[in-house]
Amino acid sequence: MKAVGYKQSLAIQENDALLDLELPEPVPGPRDLLVEIKAIAVNPVDTKIRKRYLPAAGEVKILGWDACGVVKAIGNEVTLFRPGDEVWYAGAIDRPGCNAELHLVDERIAAKKPRSLSFAEAAALPLTTITAWELLFDRLAIARNNKKNDSQLLIIGAAGGVGSILTQLAHRLTGASVIGTASRQQTRDWVTSLGANHVIDHSQSLPTQLKSIGINSVSHVASLTHTDNHFEDIAHILAPQGKLGLIDDPERLDIGLLKQKSISLHWEFMYTRSLYATADMIRQHELLTEVAELVDAGIIRTTMSEHFGKINASNLKRAHAFIESEQACGKVVLEEF
Repeated sequence: MKAVGYKQSLAIQENDALLDLELPEPVPGPRDLLVEIKAIAVNPVDTKIRKRYLPAAGEVKILGWDACGVVKAIGNEVTLFRPGDEVWYAGAIDRPGCNAELHLVDERIAAKKPRSLSFAEAAALPLTTITAWELLFDRLAIARNNKKNDSQLLIIGAAGGVGSILTQLAHRLTGASVIGTASRQQTRDWVTSLGANHVIDHSQSLPTQLKSIGINSVSHVASLTHTDNHFEDIAHILAPQGKLGLIDDPERLDIGLLKQKSISLHWEFMYTRSLYATADMIRQHELLTEVAELVDAGIIRTTMSEHFGKINASNLKRAHAFIESEQACGKVVLEEF
């Protein structure tokens, strides 16, 4: 089968940073789906692993954790799917990625894709949707109802992949007031279109800008990028007994700044369930199934913003470079080999 991967951990500008490969077809385990990949999306995790993880000599690493395709075969213990089903999922970080013609995924973390979306449109959503959903409802414990309440959710980095779906989920499924951050007019317009009540600039003082729109403090912060740069501001603007959720990789945080206000800090890592085969691993199947229904009902929309063409090393290198530029708005997708 065709695949795209790497043998050396290199800067994306290097010729061999990503390579077109021919690999054996994978064989499904008992609860695996063998999926014929139709479309993929690229996430910051792809670029981080490429830069940090060096495969063993003679081995290759296949990236990719956003997939949409058709089930080709199933393991002997699979009960949720059958061949021919159209599925979407984010996969598991400790298994080969989906930048390949055929890919294995445990049925408990996959779901049938939204009927109303193309493969490319659907591929933009799984990883970021799982991350945003778990962050919003499981970690920050914001109530799921549309009744207006006193909660305020500040989303730092609202125009990115996770921010784009988190803004929608918070706006559509909770009664919280949603404040997103974005630093360019294009991204500000994007975040507004997704349902944010207010948009402020994360390159400027967050407390000053919040005060300018009549907000002195917020009950919840979802910090999706550059948390270490914003941490003092976050500690200042969070209300007593507030909640902070983050997904990025800050080098150092002075969590003592949170003590006096009894602020709780919550990590979200969407691979935890699959990585540790938790008892509730099937929750991601249920989550994606519910989101597919929300998409088909017109409540949630795709966050696809860029289509980089076919799945090959050249186009994936362009996608990685674009993600690393931190100029992406929404999600970058590729389709077919």
